[in-house]
Amino acid sequence: MTSLRTPLYDLSANLNARFTEFAGWQMPVQYSGIKDEHQAVRTAAGLFDISHMGKFFLRGRNVLAALQKLVPSDLSRLRAGEAQYTVLLNPQGGIIDDLIIYDQGSDSDGTERVVIIVNAATTDKDKAWILEHLPSEVALEDGSRDRVLMAVQGPSAVAQLQRLTEADLSQVGRFGHVESKVLGQPAFLARTGYTGEDGFEVMLSPAAGKTLWQTLLDNSILPCGLGARDTLRLEAAMALYGQDITDDTTPLEAGLKWLVHLDSAGDFIGREVLEQQVNQGLQRRLVGLQMAGRNIARHDYAVLHEGNTVGVVTSGTLSPTLGYPIALAYVPANLGKAGQALEIAIRGKTYPATVVKKPFYKR
Repeated sequence: MTSLRTPLYDLSANLNARFTEFAGWQMPVQYSGIKDEHQAVRTAAGLFDISHMGKFFLRGRNVLAALQKLVPSDLSRLRAGEAQYTVLLNPQGGIIDDLIIYDQGSDSDGTERVVIIVNAATTDKDKAWILEHLPSEVALEDGSRDRVLMAVQGPSAVAQLQRLTEADLSQVGRFGHVESKVLGQPAFLARTGYTGEDGFEVMLSPAAGKTLWQTLLDNSILPCGLGARDTLRLEAAMALYGQDITDDTTPLEAGLKWLVHLDSAGDFIGREVLEQQVNQGLQRRLVGLQMAGRNIARHDYAVLHEGNTVGVVTSGTLSPTLGYPIALAYVPANLGKAGQALEIAIRGKTYPATVVKKPFYKR
């Protein structure tokens, strides 16, 4: 099967980007180098093509009320122009995907408009799950392949984007979003990201997206690939679906308790399991680890305590910002406190690791 290409693929190829296959898409993994790109986002601004992500547009009566049955977060709290990061749950309380639900408000006839951004690897699975549970009066349009989505991230990202945008971006709070014009073309701008820095994700037509991409590059914003996106999100302890969170992990185990509103979210799929975990306590939890020396704990490496395997690493890297190796891992809840000494099995030897508070980096 041929890999999909985003509308920005040729522009990245012209920059001699290195590509990799990711969730059925040919995606740039790096341009000038992961370290340079990571540093640009931490100190100035970086530009990411994230057009591979799933983009659903929902319209109809009581859209948020219908979605409420699928997520543990209280969507009634949302107002037009606000968004909720949350998770789709299966009946076992496991995470089908993590996603962002954007409330675009209602038309004069009471029709609600909602945008949902989901992960590229789970787009088809999510679409089928949502459609299975939506009432017939709610329509879902899948715009995953016909919109450009890019992220402009870093301390100077908002100022750079403001020069090209009609809306006053200073009035858009974190997880806020607005429809405006960028370089004279209609665009959806959301103050969200996956880097631990301030910035916006911008969705627009392919033609307008290509123009904006090139304009931002001309303004000396560095293009960044999936490699830097991964090191940045891991420093910020943001979960990666398929590694840190899966169909077999609950949001409580994954440290996403702040998404679970048992007091106000009503009845949702998986609720009983989460209530049970709250009442009985967790068996395991996702923790941050700091490695000694330069030894990197990679995905699927075993975590040991007193010689016994007790858990597994889900993500790990050498942190470009901090200068030492960091990782996320599931361990028994009683071994999850900061300061706990553990070991990681790396190529037949064990190396010391210490449980530390998350996130590893915070601006």
